[in-house]
Amino acid sequence: MSTFRSLLLTKSDGADGAKFNANVTDIPIADLPTDGDVVVRIEYSTLNYKDGLAIANKSPVVRKWPMVAGIDGAGVVESSADPAWKVGDKVILNGWGVGENHWGCLATHAKLKGDWLVRLPAALTTKQAMAIGTAGYTAMLCCLALERHGVNKSHGEILVTGASGGVGSVAISILSSWGYDVIASTGKLNESEYLKSLGAKEVMDRATLSAAGKPLQKERWAGVVDSVGSHTLVNAVAQTKYRGVVAACGLAQGADFAATVMPFILRGVVLAGVDSVYQPMATRVDAWARLASDLDRAKLDAITTTIKLGDAIAAADDVLAAKIRGRLVVDVNA
Repeated sequence: MSTFRSLLLTKSDGADGAKFNANVTDIPIADLPTDGDVVVRIEYSTLNYKDGLAIANKSPVVRKWPMVAGIDGAGVVESSADPAWKVGDKVILNGWGVGENHWGCLATHAKLKGDWLVRLPAALTTKQAMAIGTAGYTAMLCCLALERHGVNKSHGEILVTGASGGVGSVAISILSSWGYDVIASTGKLNESEYLKSLGAKEVMDRATLSAAGKPLQKERWAGVVDSVGSHTLVNAVAQTKYRGVVAACGLAQGADFAATVMPFILRGVVLAGVDSVYQPMATRVDAWARLASDLDRAKLDAITTTIKLGDAIAAADDVLAAKIRGRLVVDVNA
């Protein structure tokens, strides 16, 4: 094979300013980056919110041009100069600046650093790994943050914001399987039955959290998984119980955080920031092991839609417009 298929992002300067293009195209195998040491034949990728921003050119996600999109990939090692990996090994890639500073995995092949790769758990297929993807992996990191800070099911309800999205859907499934009472906040009340099927005890309108509120409000939440940011995160923190924990991982509503210190100094609330890109390898391996053992496969199937690589460009706009329920898996070979 002399070429590989990819979703390529380009930007060039012209008389009318920078011109951006996103196209599915064939690229010579010889053009794969030289700084990687493992060539992976990608079987499945996915579309996360960050992918949507990059593909739609809505935010400066991409740092180098041209760029093959895709911050996630799962596939089989085709060649390796890293002794830790051999031909035929099944691997997962999340983050590490792939799709931003280094060519990504919305492609049939990717050349990656062995130090970035996680061995695919035996209980998962590559497609299931991408149904989880960075969104689901981030959801598990948030759930583990609650667990690590001592939040248990006897402490009370857990709020999950952005509930019908990828992070929210997986977080609801995980937390409900752990025995927590989960309250789902969403702008899509027509998805209430779907969210309850994942394990939500109750579904609430996101409008109750999305406007500016008082700095300290009635205590309700023992813990929060928030992928929304802005006023929603501020209100969630203001409603968190004494010594409760809020895991923050996203900015779907906005990056602003116009809060006060009151919940932190009067109630001892913990705000735990969750980053998915540069997590230490031990944390990654633990998170993927817990996903493999704790995530209900039937629920994972229920939140997953599979599309072809050629459909990914149009789907990026839908991801940004919050029109997608759950997770989008991209079959890069279809």
